[in-house]
Amino acid sequence: MEQPQSIITALLLTPFIGSVAIALLPADKARNLAIFFSLVMCILSGVAVSAFKVGTAGYQFEQIASWITTPFPIQYHVGVDGLSLGLAVLTSFVTLMAVLASTSIGDNRPKLFYSFVMMLTLSIMGVFVSLDLLQFFIMYELELVPMYFLIAIWGGPRRDYAAMKFLLYTFFGGVLMLAGLIYLYFALTVDNPLLATFDMVKLASAAPLLPKSAQLLAFLGFFFAFIIKLPSFPFHTWLPDAHVEAPTPISMILAGLLLKMGSYGLIRICMDFFPTVFIDYGYLIMTLGAFNIVWAAIACLVQKDMKRIIAFSSVSHMGFILLGLGSLSAAAVNGAVFQMISHGVISAMLFFLVGAVYERTHTRDLDEIGGGLAKDMPYLFYLWMFATMANLGLPGLSGFVGEVAVFYGAYTSPLAATIAPHHEMVQTAIVIAATGVVLTAGYMLWLLKRLFYGDMLPKWAGHLSDARPTEKLVGWGLALSILFLGIYPAALINWYGSVTDNITNNVTSKMFISESSNSTH
Repeated sequence: MEQPQSIITALLLTPFIGSVAIALLPADKARNLAIFFSLVMCILSGVAVSAFKVGTAGYQFEQIASWITTPFPIQYHVGVDGLSLGLAVLTSFVTLMAVLASTSIGDNRPKLFYSFVMMLTLSIMGVFVSLDLLQFFIMYELELVPMYFLIAIWGGPRRDYAAMKFLLYTFFGGVLMLAGLIYLYFALTVDNPLLATFDMVKLASAAPLLPKSAQLLAFLGFFFAFIIKLPSFPFHTWLPDAHVEAPTPISMILAGLLLKMGSYGLIRICMDFFPTVFIDYGYLIMTLGAFNIVWAAIACLVQKDMKRIIAFSSVSHMGFILLGLGSLSAAAVNGAVFQMISHGVISAMLFFLVGAVYERTHTRDLDEIGGGLAKDMPYLFYLWMFATMANLGLPGLSGFVGEVAVFYGAYTSPLAATIAPHHEMVQTAIVIAATGVVLTAGYMLWLLKRLFYGDMLPKWAGHLSDARPTEKLVGWGLALSILFLGIYPAALINWYGSVTDNITNNVTSKMFISESSNSTH
């Protein structure tokens, strides 16, 4: 099939047109328009997938146009490789599921709500397909506006606090990224003016030529920006508050898509632009990942709010991504990318199901719910059980694949070998991270038990309805995608495997060159 070169631009324009159309047309058409434009995005993503040449590490569907010439050369530059295409497809799919799940919005300013959702999707999609660093930054920061208002207007009782906390944390991350990219540009200008560019394809070759001290300073700006968005300890505290106060569909987008902007940036920029920094500090990144896995899982065990449990669970699962990336192993990085996409679907399903219970009980407190809901809500119970098993990593479901690949790759990584410095710390981090799997099973099964098993409180008798048709549609859509990825992970790995292999080979080749020169001296 001949590649439609404008497909990525069309994919970006769709949510932009949708946002404008929803804002201009009558309010009673807002939901249907949002569903329509979300479906169009899914169709365009499907066209891109069918025309994508699998097994190539380079970018496809590229489009370049001069945008700004002074004071900096900025281009409109978009394109995808297997990594970014997978995340673009995830964005289209989760957006559709979130829009379908937005029934509780009702008449509460639907035009504004769905218009903001489309604007949010535009910014997320723009991050994954941008190949100009300043364009990437603009899209990365654009999401602050719609997400702030989606929490502040449609959120819970403490929505103003949660929205402002989200804004401050992520805005500060954006400042760090801006400092990093400006420093990178001027460092390249000083070192070799001919290499000064914001083109991310060229930067992948130019940035590693900088002195190591310059690389480290630029790396730190990007790295802290991305782990704030991920989020990672100690910058994670905005996430539970944002999730608790956000409406259900926005929690689905926040966990399923927004967090992936941080992990994508770690791979696309931090690892690809600064491989020698990853070599020097990969063991610390692995240690941070292991700490996130275990600490956030322990935090889940002491929560009573359903949403806070799933929010801390997201922090824990993002630790697997840090563990995989820091290990510098092709298998672990492949597992980390798979974990990104798998978690995007699983977390969206869990937050959707939390919302379904909340709509019926009007509480997220497990003590107030009291258990026994399976009697009146058997359909939702089975969806809950499926999502629980996926989140704790049951074999045959997508959650298992990413975690196993990360552990295998981390254990066999160059950093775990005896020739590497800090190998004992690396091996200890892997062992500590493995306990997180046990803790995850503990808090997820405990959550399921406290919701659905035991005797139902008298106040709920006869007042709880089971899944509605729209809820069944969303639940089945998310569940089938989790099952498909768990049974046939190669369908996804084949897209991005050559990309991650290329990045990790580049890093490890520099590692062995460095070790050879050290042994010579």
